[in-house]
Amino acid sequence: MDRTRLEELLHNFANVHILVAGDFFLDEYLILDRALSESSVETGLEAYQVVEVCSSPGVAGTVCANLRSLGARVSALGAIGQDGRGFELKRGLAERGVVIEALIETPGLFTPTYTKPMMREPDGQQHELQRLDIKNRQLMPASAERMIIDRLRCLAPQVDGVIIADQVQEANCGTVTGKVRAEIGALAQAHPEVLFAADSRRRIGEFEHIILMPNALEAVEAIRAKRPEEISLDLARACGTVLHRRSGKPVFLTLGDQGVLIFTDAGIEQIPAIPVQGEIDIVGAGDSFTAAAMSALCSGATPHEAALVGNLVASITIQQVGTTGTATPAQVIRQFELAAPLGGG
Repeated sequence: MDRTRLEELLHNFANVHILVAGDFFLDEYLILDRALSESSVETGLEAYQVVEVCSSPGVAGTVCANLRSLGARVSALGAIGQDGRGFELKRGLAERGVVIEALIETPGLFTPTYTKPMMREPDGQQHELQRLDIKNRQLMPASAERMIIDRLRCLAPQVDGVIIADQVQEANCGTVTGKVRAEIGALAQAHPEVLFAADSRRRIGEFEHIILMPNALEAVEAIRAKRPEEISLDLARACGTVLHRRSGKPVFLTLGDQGVLIFTDAGIEQIPAIPVQGEIDIVGAGDSFTAAAMSALCSGATPHEAALVGNLVASITIQQVGTTGTATPAQVIRQFELAAPLGGG
């Protein structure tokens, strides 16, 4: 792919409309200042002092933010709580230009939240303390599940692509329940003009008839049913091959600094990662790859081209340390030029 082709694809992103369906989390950061810590009168324990609070949409929200930064139109579908965190999540999505009317505020549910305390030490260094997770561990209410399916049926035919962001590990406790997953497969068969792709923390092997975008660990656990001590390239190839055979659609299996394996009816291809220097932060790298690759596919890219665009965007976002990064088309072009001739292969 040369620069002209890349620019053509990036230009087309503005004409793409993608529905992101799945688990929308709030990423909440609490900045603590050690110099202001107090001692609790009651317990004698250190009482951390919060000096700054900031939040941003996470998980499916991260995919949305990446899509919007690249220029695509985005609609969000998922179940969240009727609470303050849900308000913050919706506000964050709306500020990024995401259409949020399909989000379902559900009584009795939490808005899933990753709370990340960040301690600022007296020497100015900052580090993350133990994360606090707020998740729903009861079954998704049947009424919310029906609404999710109804809105999928309504919205899917109106968009160019659907990205499924399935984060919740507890079965049937998140937006993507078994019934929702089955409906996604049925919709993909009923609407072949719409591209469907899934990224799933625990159940990538249970999706049928759609494009799959797992990382190597997710792929291996889906096939081997247990966490391996290490993942060789041969093991990743073997598991990706099974996933491709099951889904009947392309599989993009990300390998971190080894790039991505693409599984199609034409065979297996490995696209190298884009080399970067300096400190990196891989949080959200998979989400940025998914957003970029799917935008490219919806713009007419081949799987090879889509994987390259995904690698370019991921190489930009991982260099944004301490935040879940995004990339603009201009940044993608610059990264492509820096990576040449590797990027133009």
